[in-house]
Amino acid sequence: MFEKKIAVVILNWNGQKLLEQFLPSIIQYSKEAIVFVADNASTDDSILFVKTNFPTVNIIENKANYGYAKGYNEALQFVEEEIYALVNSDIEVTENWLQPIFDTFNNEPKTAIIQPKILDFKNKEYFEYAGAAGGFIDKYGYPFCRGRIFDTVEKDHGQYNDNREIFWASGACFFIRKEVFRTLNGFDADFFAHQEEIDLCWRAFNKNYVTKYNSKSVVYHVGGATLEQGNPKKTFLNFRNSLLMLVKNLPANKIISVLLLRMVLDGLAGFQFILKGKFRHFFAILNAHYSFYCLFLTNYKKRELHQYKRYYNLKSIVYKYYVNNDEVFE
Repeated sequence: MFEKKIAVVILNWNGQKLLEQFLPSIIQYSKEAIVFVADNASTDDSILFVKTNFPTVNIIENKANYGYAKGYNEALQFVEEEIYALVNSDIEVTENWLQPIFDTFNNEPKTAIIQPKILDFKNKEYFEYAGAAGGFIDKYGYPFCRGRIFDTVEKDHGQYNDNREIFWASGACFFIRKEVFRTLNGFDADFFAHQEEIDLCWRAFNKNYVTKYNSKSVVYHVGGATLEQGNPKKTFLNFRNSLLMLVKNLPANKIISVLLLRMVLDGLAGFQFILKGKFRHFFAILNAHYSFYCLFLTNYKKRELHQYKRYYNLKSIVYKYYVNNDEVFE
């Protein structure tokens, strides 16, 4: 056991029903931590519910719905524990989920960020889409996970029961040292939501911090509880934020070539949406590109000198998945 050096921080926006369902497991299995609910100016009775039923939970009230990125940035200014556990409101945790994480941080000073094993709450034998067994990006910046490549999700039969370095950790359940979070100036608020954790991990990677996956810590994630997978807004945020992330983090000699190819691939994705009759998603991609152009200079200026010598340059996951029909991580 250990002193309460971990802060479990749950970001909430109009999520009373999710708090009713999932906060009890966090209270039950997080005796070693201080629990916070960071509220993004909810208009439901979330805060009243927490105050009435869980008086030991600390509440931080943001002034507006800032989304995931700025919402956490604002709230974490008031949290001083050494380790932040950023947990979605639709996460069910398990017994002893914190101890393996604390042990890794305690024994590995260079490890800055950790992700647990994330399984599907609705089908607990399978990995969950958002994170699975740890994230990577391919040479064109497409994110994927061990246990999930595009729409193919693997059954968990112990194939990823390890503790290893990864490229990014899922924001669904994301552990980070406070000093590292503050050194990196937190998440990029321009992202609002989606892929801000990948951007943060990439910035950490460029500064030689280590991100790891720990299979001994297990959580279950509903996924899509706040914004469903088929929502055009999610399409917009994912396509736009992926481009913003590339502008900020790619090595200088890769920006033009990678961005041009990504735009072509985005166009092909838009064409697929048209063929499937998903016209709202096609327009979401167009809007994502327009928003990206508007934010290009602002985000280009965020690049830091002497930061871009390293790049996790795997082969194209698009080619591997759609051409070679390889659907599992290698």
